[in-house]
Amino acid sequence: MRILIIEDDHTLSAQLKKGLTREHFTVDTAKTGVDGAYRGTEEFYDAIVLDLGLPDMEGLDILKQWRAADRKTSVLILTARGDWHAKVVGLNAGADDYLAKPFEIAEVAARLHALIRRAHGQASPILRHGRLELDLAAAEVRLDGQAIRLTAQEFKTLACLMRHAGSIVSQAELTEALYAQDFDRDSNTIEVFVARLRRKLGANAIETVRGLGYRLGLQ
Repeated sequence: MRILIIEDDHTLSAQLKKGLTREHFTVDTAKTGVDGAYRGTEEFYDAIVLDLGLPDMEGLDILKQWRAADRKTSVLILTARGDWHAKVVGLNAGADDYLAKPFEIAEVAARLHALIRRAHGQASPILRHGRLELDLAAAEVRLDGQAIRLTAQEFKTLACLMRHAGSIVSQAELTEALYAQDFDRDSNTIEVFVARLRRKLGANAIETVRGLGYRLGLQ
C-alpha cells in the first residue's frame, strides 16, 4: 500500500514515515504544497495524508484541485485540534476522513487501512483467496489456517497480488507498491520476492504471465 504524506513539519513527517513504514505502508513524503500537489496528480497512491496548514499553498486548495481533476485517491486531512470549521470545510471539499493533532501513529494507520478498504469495496481488513488469508491489520498470513512467516516486502508483494486477485499485476505496479519514490528501485528484486513466496506458499501460488507480470494462482 503506497501512500503520500504532505506535511511541512520535518519532525512530524519523519515520525509518520517511520511509523507507517513499520505498519507495512510504502511511504513518500512532500514538504511543500506545490510538490505534494504535483505528486498527488502525477503519481498513483492508495491514500494521501494531507496537512491543511502548509506554508506555501493551502491544503484545501490542493484537495479541491485534485477533486476538480477527478482524482479519486482517498485523502486523510490533518487539522489543529478543535478547529471544527476546517474539518467541515475539508470534508465538504472532498476529504475522506480527518485527524486532529496530536495523534497516535497507530490511529493514522488504522484510518488509512479503513480508507483503502473502503476504496476497494472491502469492509474487512482480511483478504481471502482460496486457501489463503491475509490480515492487513495484524500483518499476518495464513494458508489452510496455518500461519506463514513473511518479511515486510514479501507481505507487501502478496497483499498487492491479493488486492488484484484474478488480474495480472505488472512488475512495474509491484515495484511502485513496494518502494518509495526516493528509493533506488531494482525491479529484479520483485523476482526474488515472488520466488520466496512460492517457496513458502507453494510452487503454484503465483503464476508468471510472460511479458506481462504476475497473477495469484493459489486456490
